[in-house]
Amino acid sequence: MSRLVAWHIEDLPNSEPCCLIRLQAPRSNALEPGILDELHLAFDALEQSDVKKALISGGRNFSTGGDVGRFAEAARAGQVESYTAKVVTVLQALVLRMVEMPVVLASAVRGAATGGSAGMVFASDLVVAAPDAFLQPYYGVVGFAPDGGWTALLPDLIGGANARGWIMANHRQGSEQLRSLGLVQAVDNNPEMRAAKLLAQIETGTALATKSLFWDDKRRAVVKTRLEAETESFRAMIGRPETLTKMQEFLQPRDERNV
Repeated sequence: MSRLVAWHIEDLPNSEPCCLIRLQAPRSNALEPGILDELHLAFDALEQSDVKKALISGGRNFSTGGDVGRFAEAARAGQVESYTAKVVTVLQALVLRMVEMPVVLASAVRGAATGGSAGMVFASDLVVAAPDAFLQPYYGVVGFAPDGGWTALLPDLIGGANARGWIMANHRQGSEQLRSLGLVQAVDNNPEMRAAKLLAQIETGTALATKSLFWDDKRRAVVKTRLEAETESFRAMIGRPETLTKMQEFLQPRDERNV
């Protein structure tokens, strides 16, 4: 059976080892229990390898976030609480793990990075985007509470007012907008190659010292608390009847939604 996440170690242009982690699940790398579990396995392998640089990438779309269809199925079956635990709780642990890891993490983003998958972008140390890349929350569209660090990480990266307005208005921020916000360090037609070159240019010791100073004990504790608050808010909202209605409307064919 093919893996949903592939990983291996390959040398960067400067001959320094790097762990390449590639999301390759169907449905545009939608975040469901299988892919999230395999992402944690990839990070287990990274930690065991003692490699200090890693590059995360996806396919035509980085990831479309949580699978609304699976959440709706779980809600109709009365199992949405247990399904949320398998998805949101595991995603939050992944985001916190990325922040805490003594590894320089880069992400190469093509197409969509929506919903909770944006958390992997927020938690990366550097990001390269393809011209077609974009981030969009979508939470209000389906009646979810933000997860993945939209309120736990993003306000410290771009400012609270910018983060709050982005989430509430459901803005789509393209690659150049993301660069102007400081969330993306470069825009390139080949983001994977550009990210590898940037990783090769970074002095590892300095980068890890910078990451450790930036994410000190106090900041990590705050992020952990904020991620836990996101999870609790998500649990509180996912079981609402109006959330199920919004999910069902979202899942209707586009032509039916436009009637």
